[in-house]
Amino acid sequence: MNEINVLVVEDESIVAMEIESYIENKLGYHIVDITSSAEEAINVIETNPVNIILMDICIKGTKDGIKLAEEILQHYPRTQIIFLTAHMDDYNVERAIKLDPVAYLSKPFNREELKVVMKIAVQKLTKAESKPVRKPHHIIFDEEYCYDTQLHMLYCCNEPMHLTKKETQLLELFIQKKNQVVDFYTIENIIWPGKSTNANTVRTLVKRLRQKLKHKFIETVSSQGYLLNISNHQKS
Repeated sequence: MNEINVLVVEDESIVAMEIESYIENKLGYHIVDITSSAEEAINVIETNPVNIILMDICIKGTKDGIKLAEEILQHYPRTQIIFLTAHMDDYNVERAIKLDPVAYLSKPFNREELKVVMKIAVQKLTKAESKPVRKPHHIIFDEEYCYDTQLHMLYCCNEPMHLTKKETQLLELFIQKKNQVVDFYTIENIIWPGKSTNANTVRTLVKRLRQKLKHKFIETVSSQGYLLNISNHQKS
């Protein structure tokens, strides 16, 4: 397709400038503008073609990034949204999930992760993505996600996703016990063998992995632990 136009909605100027420099100088996409509020963003979109929006959730004004994204998608449904967030509570997770964004990126953002999710966004725009290639060592989560058990690699729309060592260990534990509850004690002993940890450390790791899976698949089972729900998708 023609030039990819990107809008950055971010009220932290240093973060916005870092994103602009990386996207334009390293990834080769065009930054249409940088805005810090919903009103400014709407003005830009109404006067410029915008393909992808890097959207901070906490922005200036009366509307947050999720509400702004919802309004934009009502009028420009092909726009690809990548949420930026320093934290994500359950309320905002539920609101954001309904919009099916390309990804959620934590601030400060990881450049390799940004590179991957931008490629996924472009694939969605061009409809060039294909269903995951089904191989014996692939676990198919859905039409977007699969896991290669030989390469120990998570893929989204056939693009490899960056996971830390502990995130990979946790995902593989969940896959090993898919559709079963994995309790906190098991997670602690597998991920931090012989070390003292606490429930908050486990929750933080699960939260990071959930974010990279777009808050799909991993369910919380109250007072018990977590469950990887991929019951509707089978290993090939």
